[in-house]
Amino acid sequence: MAVITEQPGQPNERIDPKQSGSSAPATGCRFCGAPLRHTFIDLGYTPLCQSVLTEAQLDQPELTYPLHAYVCDQCWLVQLKEYVSGESIFGGEYAYFSSYSDSWLAHCERYVEAMIDRFGLDGQSKVMELASNDGYLLQYFVKRNIPALGIEPASNCADAAKERGVPTRVAFFGRELATRLAGEGEKPDLLVANNVLAHVPDLNDFVGGMKIVLADDGVITVESPHLLRLIDEVQFDTIYHEHFCYYSFTTVTRIFEAHGLTVFDVQELPTHGGSLRVFARHAEGQRASPLSAVEAMLEREQAYGITELATYAGFTDRVNKVKHDLLTFLIQAKREGKTVVGYGAPGKGSTLLNCCGIRPDLLPYTVDRNTYKQGRYTPGGHIPILKPDKIRETKPDYVLILPWNLRDEITQQLAYIREWGGRCVVPIPELEVLG
Repeated sequence: MAVITEQPGQPNERIDPKQSGSSAPATGCRFCGAPLRHTFIDLGYTPLCQSVLTEAQLDQPELTYPLHAYVCDQCWLVQLKEYVSGESIFGGEYAYFSSYSDSWLAHCERYVEAMIDRFGLDGQSKVMELASNDGYLLQYFVKRNIPALGIEPASNCADAAKERGVPTRVAFFGRELATRLAGEGEKPDLLVANNVLAHVPDLNDFVGGMKIVLADDGVITVESPHLLRLIDEVQFDTIYHEHFCYYSFTTVTRIFEAHGLTVFDVQELPTHGGSLRVFARHAEGQRASPLSAVEAMLEREQAYGITELATYAGFTDRVNKVKHDLLTFLIQAKREGKTVVGYGAPGKGSTLLNCCGIRPDLLPYTVDRNTYKQGRYTPGGHIPILKPDKIRETKPDYVLILPWNLRDEITQQLAYIREWGGRCVVPIPELEVLG
């Protein structure tokens, strides 16, 4: 059973999401302000997952922070406390670039075509993406001559986007910036927020800003990993400090409603281990009535027990089994004289490696296509991150796929390891050695 942790605070303490100027009281839910009293999973102390290290940093002290996720028993938002500010994590330089995944780019191009067709976007329309990273998505709108603007806090990612021809502002998004953009006439017909809602410490400020900046007849689309899938498939490695929140559809609809936005459609996606694409509009608007998919998803989550504490209990035991199975495999391979190396240095990989205590003795190196990470070391375990061609050079017996959500793409890239009998290994939702 999960540990139930009592936290100080008054049981009826609440804040008004529309009035909140901060993420929440010190011990309160980021959305509704209720005291956080129930542990979902406590993964101990880990470093920031994208804080890859240079060789010179290996001899320096490394900060770690509690990786402890709570579930709010009022709005059912799963969340971390804010030990490090969003500005510290995402401002300046950021190590994650979206464009290194071919399958993700293909997903984004399909999205762009679908939105153009569904909402009739053309050269007179405006598209805005929040946390637009390196222009991975907006580049496809630009190619179709549809005006696009990216909002991205990391300057190095914004520079990469500009090189792709995507106009980008380096800024954090919230009510203040939204008001300024709206005053400048930057009110998008399509407002995109892909895989950013989890990264937002001040949830009410962010969604409140979306309400302000959206055109009167505009549409919001949000893609975010689905909490139901996280629980069902033991995707504990997607929990890290850069992800402040983890969303069910039930909670997302409540958050949007609190800020005057109506959810009118939802789609299930295979991306990131199982995500939802949520469509919303102004509550006072008439663009679209809620479709049957909305009610169906709410009913499905209710049947699953997403609003019952019992659903969140027992997750720790299931996580421990995944960790133990992976360690058993690595130790046994070591005893048999087999070599296991990693593929990828994603955020989820950092959580997995650090929570399992995996170091170079069990995983001598990992590789990554992201040139920013090559030649550096993973946070915590200090595993070298090398170029992908290192695998062909060293011919390991097994390759552990850390970004398991991209297993199909990566196994295709690694098909050549079969030349020497090499095999791929996937750790989540259960350990699997691929044929």
